[in-house]
Amino acid sequence: MTNKVVVAGVGMTPFVKPTDSATYPEMGADAIRMALADAGVSYDQVQQAYAGYVYGDSTAGQRVLYDVGMTGIPIVNVNNNCSTGSTALFLARQAVEAGVVDCALAFGFEQMVPGALGEVFSDRPNPLEKFIGLVDDLMGQNEVPVALKVFGGAGVQHQRKYGTEQRTFAKIRAKASRHAVHNDKAIFRSELSVDDVMASPPIFGVLTRLQCCPPTCGAGAAIICSERFAKEHGIDATVRIMGQAMTTDYPSTFEEHDMMKVVGYDMAKQAAAQVYDQAGIGPGELDVVELHDCFTTNELITYEALGLTPEGNAEGFISDDDNTYGGKVVTNPSGGLLSKGHPLGATGLAQCFELVSQLRGNVGARQVEGARTGLQHNLGLGGACVVTLYQAH
Repeated sequence: MTNKVVVAGVGMTPFVKPTDSATYPEMGADAIRMALADAGVSYDQVQQAYAGYVYGDSTAGQRVLYDVGMTGIPIVNVNNNCSTGSTALFLARQAVEAGVVDCALAFGFEQMVPGALGEVFSDRPNPLEKFIGLVDDLMGQNEVPVALKVFGGAGVQHQRKYGTEQRTFAKIRAKASRHAVHNDKAIFRSELSVDDVMASPPIFGVLTRLQCCPPTCGAGAAIICSERFAKEHGIDATVRIMGQAMTTDYPSTFEEHDMMKVVGYDMAKQAAAQVYDQAGIGPGELDVVELHDCFTTNELITYEALGLTPEGNAEGFISDDDNTYGGKVVTNPSGGLLSKGHPLGATGLAQCFELVSQLRGNVGARQVEGARTGLQHNLGLGGACVVTLYQAH
């Protein structure tokens, strides 16, 4: 049995710096209540729940939901590094599409601490051991956090391969800041110039400090249901998930010694290809994209991985303003991770919130005119990549 899958409701808390954060149960419950209210359903109509977070005890999802209700439903806790939120969404979508349930909840949250982003890829023994060893072989062992080394190194590789100018990466951050001016849920809302970005302290490779997303705290949630359930309960069925794929690392990640592939280029490319095939469209038909811009370098190489522009042409894509309003496809109208920050478990659901809101046409000054088709890209190293395609009907 295959059901058409509707995004019935979405919710998101503002992202804030760790020192200003509420507790994770408060943030998570707030986002869930927003999503339930948006969908017009009660918690006792939810049949399964998937909780995404990276830091926390094994049943932190239950702790969040117990502040919303206790109905005895299955609650699955998910950890897939930075793609955790979209992994929860992937599982909820699968359950509804397969007919296992008619209504599922995906939510994600993170209560970060200052500097925590670098610690996700620390050098303690963990499942990323092979990954970290490869990065040290390619980029040299030093005190720079692995996340900075890999994404900074990927930018250097693109620069060496295609001659990409340093300022091109900075243009991505300046674009993100312009978009975030109109997003009251983003932590950074001041507009920056390319010169501002270039003048910030150098970090690693082509990266300056303003080209790196900060750790923030927040939560997001989505109610997923079948089209039949939506009709029976008078739910707005405007936005559907038309394609979704998750990929993990390929041999090329480790064997080709290509830093762009180390940070997920092949995962993103293959996931996007699967999604375009499922939906029966190509990248030229997209109106809006929310992609994983944890660093400006990753946004640039992801343009090419998702097929938004041909390989090696990202610099021209950026220089022609094809990544913003008035161009070919508006990328990260929310301001992205660079402006919102990156509460790991919440990021994928925040992307979902933005795209669903865009396709409903209700985001005010940052609305992408005529948006009907949106693509979401959420990446976690170690590795997993989730790509989701939404359409308005």
